Amino acid sequence: MRRQSETLLLVPLLPIFLLGMFPMLLIGLLGFFGLIIFGILLVCVGLTLALEAHGEFNESIIVHGFARGSERATQVSHLQAAIRSAAVLDVAGIALVVAGILGLLVAG
Repeated sequence: MRRQSETLLLVPLLPIFLLGMFPMLLIGLLGFFGLIIFGILLVCVGLTLALEAHGEFNESIIVHGFARGSERATQVSHLQAAIRSAAVLDVAGIALVVAGILGLLVAG
């Protein structure tokens, strides 16, 4: 029997590596200041996600007009799910900013 190459095991992990490369380089090269920048970027992504969710909700109401109760409940559910995920990103970003500031104060 022929053994498969170990590199085939790494192919599914390549996108994870490519996505994680930027924050790790940012934090590694800039230290605590990089942590603060990454936290600010996470907060910006969270705010953008929340604003897009509100925009889609408002657009569906304006374009389609008054919806039935079940459709409206589905729209509200999608809006709340997007807001919850945006809030998680905001909290994580604020935690990274606070950790970076504390790191700068303690190390400095």
